[in-house]
Amino acid sequence: MQGEVVVLSGPPGAGKSTVAAALARGYERSVHLHTDDFWHSITAGSIPPYLAEAHEQNETVLRVVAMAAFGYAEGGYTVVVDGVVGPWMLRHFELPLRHGRETVTHYVVLRPARHTTLARARARTGVDALTDEEPILAMWDRFADLGELERHVLDTTQHSADQTLALVSQGVRDGSFRLLPGRT
Repeated sequence: MQGEVVVLSGPPGAGKSTVAAALARGYERSVHLHTDDFWHSITAGSIPPYLAEAHEQNETVLRVVAMAAFGYAEGGYTVVVDGVVGPWMLRHFELPLRHGRETVTHYVVLRPARHTTLARARARTGVDALTDEEPILAMWDRFADLGELERHVLDTTQHSADQTLALVSQGVRDGSFRLLPGRT
């Protein structure tokens, strides 16, 4: 049985990790791939991923995350990828048919209002939590207008984590966030 991949994205502080963990727990067979773990796995030569000079590193990390996600999906797992995966990196999740099967891939962007995102990000207390205003707002700005991908956006400004989870779950079930050939 082929699994599916759900890419849960958005700027830092959008609530991705909280929602992704809960979403993954809702499936019988699932994997939660927290992309931050992949960046933290780089033991030497790591560049903060929000810096322009990290482009090559970021390409590598997202390619590895996508390969892991599709590998698990081929094994029958529903995979929830949790990370800052903007349209500029989405091509890594648009793999061609493999072994005669197409993996259903969903793309969901959590995008609370700019000021809400900043407040949520700055309130985080994790050891490696990004709380610096400049990169948080710069990343929010990159998600501000997704053009043809706007239908994949959830404005979660007024939503709790449970409400956001319900919206994401429903959208995945009914195919609202499914990536179709040509990306939209």
